[in-house]
Amino acid sequence: MATDYDAVRSDVAEIQNESLEALKSVNSGDARSVVRELDEADTSDGVDVPDVDLSNEELTVVVIPERADEFTCASCFLVRHRSQIARERNGLVYCVECEG
Repeated sequence: MATDYDAVRSDVAEIQNESLEALKSVNSGDARSVVRELDEADTSDGVDVPDVDLSNEELTVVVIPERADEFTCASCFLVRHRSQIARERNGLVYCVECEG
């Protein structure tokens, strides 16, 4: 008797069918309601806080100077370790990723 090793086993097929039926039976909203909920929750484009004046606030950032074993890539402007230097030309240093 030949055995088809690519066929889905009967116990696995039963589990898949049961989980599919469980998903179908869940009372979920339509696609438009899901999109609407996602749009309401998305605040990545900026937050406007009502009745709050932040114009006099200052942002304090600590700037750490470049160390002796670091360089700033002339292409991507990221600070990298000297081991990442791929090329130096006209006093400009380029990293491995930008030259790759």
